[in-house]
Amino acid sequence: MRSTILILILVVVIALVGSAMATPPGKTVEYEGGWAGKVIYDGTIHGTEKGMKCPDCHPAIFPMKKAPPGTYKMADMIAGKNCGVCHNGTKAFSSKSFADCAKCHKQAEEKK
Repeated sequence: MRSTILILILVVVIALVGSAMATPPGKTVEYEGGWAGKVIYDGTIHGTEKGMKCPDCHPAIFPMKKAPPGTYKMADMIAGKNCGVCHNGTKAFSSKSFADCAKCHKQAEEKK
């Protein structure tokens, strides 16, 4: 009985820590974007505006914590991995479309 309670507590703690690392509506996470400019992931756009919930992407597509710089590559997205799972031209705009680069990549104001 005691071990069952301890396991239950451990599961709850892990679940709460994992959800605290996600990007909720109203928050953003920035990633280096190379020559195209940084990528800003907006929790509002991907959450409340699109009707998505954290489990739609986490942890199956993305881990619950921010990935180290350089983890996400355009070649992977074009191959249908990470962001490319949804950004395939069917579910959301395609990561292959050069015309849509600015939807994710933001150039610094002084570079414009």
